[in-house]
Amino acid sequence: MGAMSARPNPEAAAQQAENTAPHRAGFACFVGRPNAGKSTLTNALVGQKVAITSNRPQTTRHTVRGIVHRPDAQLILVDTPGLHKPRTLLGERLNDVVRTTWAEVDVIGFCLPADQKLGPGDKYIVKELAGIKKTPKIAIITKSDLVESKQLAEQLLAVSRLGEELGFEWAEIIPVSAVKDDQVGLLADLIAPLLPESPPLYPEGDLTDEPEMVMVAELIREAALEGVRDELPHSIAVVVEEMLPREDRPADKPLLDIHANVYIERPSQKGIIIGPKGRRLKDVGTKSRKHIEALLGTPVFLDLHVKVAKDWQRDPKQLRKLGF
Repeated sequence: MGAMSARPNPEAAAQQAENTAPHRAGFACFVGRPNAGKSTLTNALVGQKVAITSNRPQTTRHTVRGIVHRPDAQLILVDTPGLHKPRTLLGERLNDVVRTTWAEVDVIGFCLPADQKLGPGDKYIVKELAGIKKTPKIAIITKSDLVESKQLAEQLLAVSRLGEELGFEWAEIIPVSAVKDDQVGLLADLIAPLLPESPPLYPEGDLTDEPEMVMVAELIREAALEGVRDELPHSIAVVVEEMLPREDRPADKPLLDIHANVYIERPSQKGIIIGPKGRRLKDVGTKSRKHIEALLGTPVFLDLHVKVAKDWQRDPKQLRKLGF
């Protein structure tokens, strides 16, 4: 009697294939109109709050990277500022940053909310994307939990057609809900094979390579914008002057002294930020301190001052000084 043939075990075979598959690592950025869910998606993929979420354009001014560590790949998310028709020197500089970033990343994810019609802003961005030939582009329909499946299907079709009209094909089109954590893992699965073969570019524990001072400044800026976005949407810049451990503290009770300046463009805006009897500024300090302590894992003493840097958005010297 002939020997029975050994049936291949599909799981073992898959495991073996996985072990021999090359590790990949690379950069991706999410683009889309303000409020398209880019930062929320970054946070969901990384599993921690790293990018600053806001429903205003241009609040993510620095390239905040979230890092997704997987056994088979490392995905570094670069958050570019929103692309928009520039009105100021700052606007032009931001647009240059965007285009440079797009040309340098390995994958671009275009985010379109499921509950909003494809508008001129979206078309403007996709048209710009069409000009970047080599980079694979994924269309991500965000906030999929907000609509019925019929509306979702229409949105998927619309974005697919837009690619065709502009003469390119999306590498993938995928609906996700960052809030409900729906298909977020699948999105990472789809991005990973598009990255170049490479060992990990960052150590395992890193979630972001943003220097701590810049992240602290962003957290203060976010707290300062709360409640005054309509009055001062882009007139606030924050510079952390120094972060020093307080001397003479016992090792088990460290305290970090942070001195930061909140810059505004005009003296008349000072009152808005400081608030009646200094209450608003105190609030900003309390709120941002909580976030900073969570970020750095250490108690913080935060010293905040409001200063006027006249028309800083239009002045190249000031822009450099404020880190743009």
